Amino acid sequence: MDIVVFGAGALGSLVGGLLARDHHVTLVARDPHARRIAGQGLQVSGELDAHVRPRATTAPTPADLTCDLALVTTKAYDAVEAGRALASGDPAVVCSLSNGLTEEALVAELGDRVLAGSATYGAELVGPGEVRCTGVGRIHVGELGGGDSERAERVAAAFRESGLDCEADPEMPRRRWEKLAVNAGINAVTALARVENGALADAPARDVAHRAARETARVARAEGVDLADDDAVAAVDTVVAETAANRSSMLQDVLDGSRTEVDAISGAVVDRGAAHGVATPTNRTLAALLRAWEADGITE
Repeated sequence: MDIVVFGAGALGSLVGGLLARDHHVTLVARDPHARRIAGQGLQVSGELDAHVRPRATTAPTPADLTCDLALVTTKAYDAVEAGRALASGDPAVVCSLSNGLTEEALVAELGDRVLAGSATYGAELVGPGEVRCTGVGRIHVGELGGGDSERAERVAAAFRESGLDCEADPEMPRRRWEKLAVNAGINAVTALARVENGALADAPARDVAHRAARETARVARAEGVDLADDDAVAAVDTVVAETAANRSSMLQDVLDGSRTEVDAISGAVVDRGAAHGVATPTNRTLAALLRAWEADGITE
């Protein structure tokens, strides 16, 4: 399969690198990461190990973006830009593995070519040309509106060919909100506490993460998605256990002095909750604290 990974940071480099063992992969990334991959290949280390030589570029042409599958792994706030860039080419299928509920932004640019996705693999960029797998999770892909899907089955099969744990999921509407509950429960808490995911296995951080996840589940139900509080909490606990040594993407952003995805995660829970009259005090507090840090802490 001809695959483009648009926004190959930590997760995109890990998934794209593993896919490159069996497929033709182009990573769209920033320099110096892209330049190092183009010259010396990509090293995957940690819980998974591989050295691959995918194509890498910082400025894809429309021809580069004409592919069987485009995976979007950008930051959530770059989803609109990613959709516009991909629309300049002709990807047959586009699947988002980004945090938050980014698929609608892609649909606005790419229409019904968009699949929903979620990934719980832990990944960190070690440096240019090297990504470390800090936790083996799973990937789900499926139709935004749910139901069985032949194209989702084809995508999942391609992932499995490269050793990735992936399934075509007919319940993606619920899975998307479960992903948001995991994001809300893990990312903001670890970023503010400056701890690895494993610290959320015990009180007091666990309790805050669980409250954020339960609030997300309540908002999901207000939007017509059947996600129980206990299921949202269980999803957080599962990802914490699988990626205990991982520093969440939001923690990595804070440590790097970079913009976070707070608006697309905790902020999205608050905004959608307010629209339905659902109280979200934990997510509101987490979002306010992160925005306060952003107002003073961004250096990039």
